[in-house]
Amino acid sequence: MRTVVQRAGEASVTIGGAVHSGIGAGLLVLAGISRDDTEADLAWMSRKIPNLRIFEDDEGKMNRSLKDIGGELLVVSQFTLYADASRGNRPGFSESAPPEVAKALFDRFVESIRREAGCAVKTGVFGADMQVSLVNDGPVTIILESPKKSGSSALLS
Repeated sequence: MRTVVQRAGEASVTIGGAVHSGIGAGLLVLAGISRDDTEADLAWMSRKIPNLRIFEDDEGKMNRSLKDIGGELLVVSQFTLYADASRGNRPGFSESAPPEVAKALFDRFVESIRREAGCAVKTGVFGADMQVSLVNDGPVTIILESPKKSGSSALLS
């Protein structure tokens, strides 16, 4: 599983010209599901994201988590995170999970992160043509990949 986590002053998803969902201060999470992802990947990511210490404390250091600030989450599915443009100019998506598999895993990820974060979790609509707006606070953007893909045991913490 691969995610792009962005610290947000606010973020929203618009579909068909109407705002579908939005958050105030918190995190915008773009989530890509690969064809090899399992429940273990979802669980790891669900624990990791709400506990990332990427919000500033009183001394201006990134030392507080989403849980610490009582922030919100906006989670948007994005299969293009597994795009491969290493050959040619048209990306391939063979590493992305097929839509029916990805939707089921994405839905379970949302439920899992909702339990872990203990806060409001809003989403886009899986497979929809969405416009995502973001006020990136900082800007702070973190790319996370589940440990089995990186080969690093340091990511297991």
